[in-house]
Amino acid sequence: MDNKEKALYGLKKYYGYEKFRSGQLKIILSILDKRDVFCIMPTGAGKSICYQIAALIMNGITLVISPLISLMKDQVDGLKDNGIKATYINSTQSMEEISVILKDASLGEYKLIYITPERLESRIFLGIVKSLEISQVAVDEAHCVSEWGHDFRMSYRYIGPFIESLDNRPVVSAFTATATEEVKDDSMNLLSLKKPYVFIGDINRENLAINVYKEEDKDEGIKGIIQNHPEESGIIYCLTRKEVEHLHGYLKELGYSVTMYHGGLSDEEKKKNQEDFLYDRLNTMIATNAFGMGIDKSNVRYVIHCTIPKSLESYYQEIGRGGRDGAPCDCYLYYNRDDIRRVEFIINNSSDIKISEIALRKLEALIEFCEETKCYRTNLLRYFDKEWTRDYCANCSNCLQNEELRDYMREAQMVISTVYRTKEAYGISVIIDILRGYQGPKIIKDKLESLTTFGIMKEYTTTFIRALIKEMIRQEFVVLKEGTYSMLKITQKAVEILRGERKVLLLIKEEETALNPELYNILKIWRKQRANRDSIKPYIIFSDATLIEIVNKLPKSMEDLFEIRGVGEKKIERYGDEVLKIINGD
Repeated sequence: MDNKEKALYGLKKYYGYEKFRSGQLKIILSILDKRDVFCIMPTGAGKSICYQIAALIMNGITLVISPLISLMKDQVDGLKDNGIKATYINSTQSMEEISVILKDASLGEYKLIYITPERLESRIFLGIVKSLEISQVAVDEAHCVSEWGHDFRMSYRYIGPFIESLDNRPVVSAFTATATEEVKDDSMNLLSLKKPYVFIGDINRENLAINVYKEEDKDEGIKGIIQNHPEESGIIYCLTRKEVEHLHGYLKELGYSVTMYHGGLSDEEKKKNQEDFLYDRLNTMIATNAFGMGIDKSNVRYVIHCTIPKSLESYYQEIGRGGRDGAPCDCYLYYNRDDIRRVEFIINNSSDIKISEIALRKLEALIEFCEETKCYRTNLLRYFDKEWTRDYCANCSNCLQNEELRDYMREAQMVISTVYRTKEAYGISVIIDILRGYQGPKIIKDKLESLTTFGIMKEYTTTFIRALIKEMIRQEFVVLKEGTYSMLKITQKAVEILRGERKVLLLIKEEETALNPELYNILKIWRKQRANRDSIKPYIIFSDATLIEIVNKLPKSMEDLFEIRGVGEKKIERYGDEVLKIINGD
């Protein structure tokens, strides 16, 4: 078997899966080719499988450097349960116990050994471990090595020199869920990676709904959120122990199923409270940021930040603990400007000057995010990926208040149905011709006018349908067939749309512009005034696209107005006279 076949065999044998997720196989094959790798993959994307399967195929031992003892134990327990030889070394073990583990490792008893980075400070440990055949060093939470990261740990700085000190340099694989371009480059340099293969996964977690509440009552608001999630698991993050204990006491007194976690609790209390949450004995965990790293609970349905976190990295990582099963998770951030001073005080009193300056810059980015008036998700994702292009997400509180955002489910169903009925064999231009009922040469030749969807969108402009399809491609409702420029293929999301199971909230930006900007502005002012009078949103009356078409076509009668896309009988009854008077200058 070649390496690809071995990897697939190991995946099925030890993990029970038939195929890898996006990017995993290329990462594994790179490690097996002895090429260093640096991977940014969101929480729950399967980072650990990459270095674990590579470890199974390689000769020798993989040394996994992980920041938390509890995380190491969970990983090793999972590996053993899958039939993989693994162990861990931590501060609770004596040097005699550690020596036995390393001797067993030299005899091939283990394929993976987990250690904390602090272990690399022990000269005795280093003296013994260097005698082992280490084929791979895997670094989890790799961003911790960089001062520019949000979780800087000095002990991670020992990793690079340790790797360089080995007689036979192993391949190095580094993984993180959050890293800006600056942190990525700094981390690769400090870990001494040699011409690494860099994989950046899709960091957009579409199932996370982002809501920011500004200057609102926290206690009452959080109580309401929990009431909207009856018997569901949730995490509430607070800035301080005092906040955790206040909120825990308040909610517990009201009869809610809550527990808490912070650094002031004893180890026994922390373990009990954590297990009560993980095993669904209690629904809601109220905690400082001491809770969460390595927690693999799939059914968290809401994450609340009672106070702003210190950085967007922390925020992204913490909301990433929700919805790991792929089901929807509601994320709520309470932003009160008074909290900014509290966070600044903590930063200035907990770090040296250089790290404080970096932390304050990160706090500024978090504040800009909270003050955002456009799409929150776009702001967040562009912080990590400057090339992120989408301007809206339809799943954050700003987007859902955007008057230009509309549900185009019916129109999307027409497009998808046509792609399906034509057996995914035509490009965008032909699909548009079918929808608009245009009998061009291709339509006549292939007898496409007999389709039930022929002419179903004749009242829509070509510009609109093309813009709609463009947005549907961006949202992956349909995709372009490989090797083609415009042939469309439906996706699972498209199937859900056809069944009416998924909304199609889109912001359609037509290329068409108003030929008479002055008339267009007059109609927009009228629309806003009428909307205020009727207590509805302006776009419900007419969309911008409809107003533009009215301006460009200048209908003279009710019959002409009825020909405009987006103008139905009811709208003519309600608004027709007013619109025609404006057009005629009355």
